[in-house]
Parts: sequence; structure tokens; C-alpha cells
Amino acid sequence: MALSVREYRARIKSTESMKKITRAMELIAASRIIKAQQRAQSAAPYARELTRAVSAVATYSNVEHPMTREPENPTRAAVLVVTSDRGLAGAYSSSVLKESERLAQTLREEGKEVDTYICGRKGEAYFKFRQRPVVQSWTGFSDQPSYEVAQEVGQALIDAFMDGEGDEEPTERAVDEVHVVYTRFRSMITQEPTAVRLLPLEVVEGEDKPSSEDVLPLYEFEPSPEQVFDSLLPKYVQSRIFFALLQAAASELAARQKAMKAATDNADELIKKYTRIANQARQAGITQEISEIVGGVNALADANAAAGE
Repeated sequence: MALSVREYRARIKSTESMKKITRAMELIAASRIIKAQQRAQSAAPYARELTRAVSAVATYSNVEHPMTREPENPTRAAVLVVTSDRGLAGAYSSSVLKESERLAQTLREEGKEVDTYICGRKGEAYFKFRQRPVVQSWTGFSDQPSYEVAQEVGQALIDAFMDGEGDEEPTERAVDEVHVVYTRFRSMITQEPTAVRLLPLEVVEGEDKPSSEDVLPLYEFEPSPEQVFDSLLPKYVQSRIFFALLQAAASELAARQKAMKAATDNADELIKKYTRIANQARQAGITQEISEIVGGVNALADANAAAGE
């Protein structure tokens, strides 16, 4: 059934209001992306120097730490999934959830049980709807993560990994591996879901190799390499989680900006479509009215002619 011109005008007005909202959300996301990138860049020097310090201890000492020891027969793995707290970000959360499902399937095929940890309300709702158990979840900070949150998340994962360490038989909650699934920010157009094994640690110095002319420094560890490792490794894990949260925040804002831009463009097309249909309906109405008037005039003229005869 065709709609009236008034109904089309009401749809055009509501679409214009929706367009203003999506345009505002697009601009807000664009402004926050720059801040998120700056936060990630400002945190990079600390993470880089911390990596160098951990690499120095691992290279210049023969310390074997529980957080770097490979288990012989791993049977349980913890997976931290970083999603968003809010929607309207396109396929951002669904992409990282699909990556976590692929990782969980791979771990189960290797004979490992999976313990799930969640960051973000979208991931929490995803597992709750499917009635899947979640060990622990954190929400309310996906677009602006803080280092305090990264410390809390990192400490929970470290406690799960170290639970039962030193006992003759590990407890049921002890995990042998810790993985993180988050979205890496490549560019404003590309955000890539990434799965990284966090524990046991594989300390990598970095892509930049020192030149042959560089003189390697000599290190002395006080009070001992073991205590230095005990102090540095938790901070190293927390810094990597903080980096993942910052990358995920930038990716979420970029995905939201792209989704809101697409919504704004679709609203423009919808307004043009409704305007064209409304004009056609108005023209059809005018044509019908003119036809009725002409028909009435002709009928009146015929009646008058018949009466004159």
C-alpha cells in the first residue's frame, strides 16, 4: 500500500534526525582516536625499556623462573578476550569473538581445557547468552583503559598461572598457558584480531637489532637475578596487557567511526530516496486532482448543453 506524502515527510524528518546523531558519533570517535594513539605512543618507551631489562636478566643470568618455564604436558589454558563495552562499532566485537572461538577450538584439539576471562560488556553478554562459564570479567573501560585496570587483569592471570606452583600437585584452577585475544590497530581502515600467548613468557628484544659497533654492557643484579625476575616479570606482563587494551581501544574507536560514517551515508541515500518518492506521490496527487477538476468541468458543460437543447 502506497504511503501518503505526509508519511514520507515524517520518515524524511526522522531519518535526518538519525543522520545528525550518527554524524556526531562519527566526529566524537574521530577525535578520540588521536588521543588513543597518543596514549599508545607514550606508553611504548616504558614497555620497550622494560622489555630490554627483562631480556638482560634472561640473557646474562641462568635463572629459571616459573613464568618462563615451559610445561611438559599442558592441560589447561586461560584465554583473555578483549571486546568493547558499547555497540555501534560494526563488526569489531564479533571479529575478536570469532578469533577467540578459533583459538579455543585449537586449544581443545590439543587436549587443553579453556578458562575464559573477558574484558568488555559485549564479550560478557556473548558468553552469558550461550550459558558458557566465565572465570572473571572486567567492564566499563574499553574506550579509555587505565594502567590500574591492566594491573588488575594482569595480576588475576598471573595468579591463575602461578596457582599451585611449588606444590606437589597443582590445584584445579592452575593453568599452564595464558593467551590474549585483542584487536591490533593497523590503520584507520584496518583493525586485525590477534591472538598472542602471554605465558609462559617468550621475551623478545625487538625487531631493531644492535649494530656490530655497539658495545654490550655488563650487568650486575642486586639483590639477586631471581628477585629481579620476581619484580620485573609481573610488570612486564601487565605492560603487555596494557598495550593490548590501548590497541583495542584505538581499534574500537576506528571501527565506530567507520560504522557511523557508513550509517550517515546510508541516511543520506535514504533521505534522497524518500524525497524522490514523496515528490512522485505529490505529483501523482496533483495530476489526479487536475484530472478530477477537468472531468467535473466537462461533465458540467455536457449537462448545460443537454439542458439548453
